[in-house]
Amino acid sequence: MNPSSLNEQPHHILFDSDNLSEIVPQWFNCGYWQDRAEVKAVSAGRGRAWFIDSDKQSMVLRHYQRGGWMANLLGDKYLWSGLNKTRAWREWHLLCSLWQQGLPVPQPLAAHVEQKGLFYCADLLTCTIPQSQPLSGWLNEQTLSSSLWQSIGALICRFHNANIYHADLNAHNILITEQHAFYLIDFDRGRSMPASSNQAPWKKSNLKRLRRSLMKLRNQNQKFNFNEDNWVQLIKGYSTKK
Repeated sequence: MNPSSLNEQPHHILFDSDNLSEIVPQWFNCGYWQDRAEVKAVSAGRGRAWFIDSDKQSMVLRHYQRGGWMANLLGDKYLWSGLNKTRAWREWHLLCSLWQQGLPVPQPLAAHVEQKGLFYCADLLTCTIPQSQPLSGWLNEQTLSSSLWQSIGALICRFHNANIYHADLNAHNILITEQHAFYLIDFDRGRSMPASSNQAPWKKSNLKRLRRSLMKLRNQNQKFNFNEDNWVQLIKGYSTKK
């Protein structure tokens, strides 16, 4: 990985020149790819992402978007307090660190920040994880074996053992491939934590957040394939990994 930068005011771009020999600000505009018929899918929800198949890379373009009441006020704008403090810059550097540690995350390609007076907008480009889908989508259609639930627990434990905090650990941010490999995605506001015990409050909070996500999806759809024994198996995998 070879971090490089490109500055064309008001655009700031940080990218891996080992994977991208060229890059321009237009790459962070979904319309650029749509005009070339290279967008193969668009994910729904607040954190909308465009899945791009081009002659350059298979990539995922994610635009940073606020949620909650702040979305009504600021939409996709964030207060500018320096380039190194922007959401995209911080997530890109964290992903680089995780990727280099061999943790199962998308390979980071580029981060983009566009200054707009006192505010900024931002985007992130990562490599596509082939033949994968969110855990939430998988469980809408089929079950997971006990061993695979344990694998999810072991996955989370790997990140916790590396003292990595995921700010939004939910069933949408865990990917499963057709080969039953698991990945974590969307590390916006994630961070590296000080070394801590297995009982650290932030680790317990992460697990509780995931459980709430799974319970919410089950309550919304009674055919959603999650039950109490599945959670027991997940915790078993989490505990065994330690």
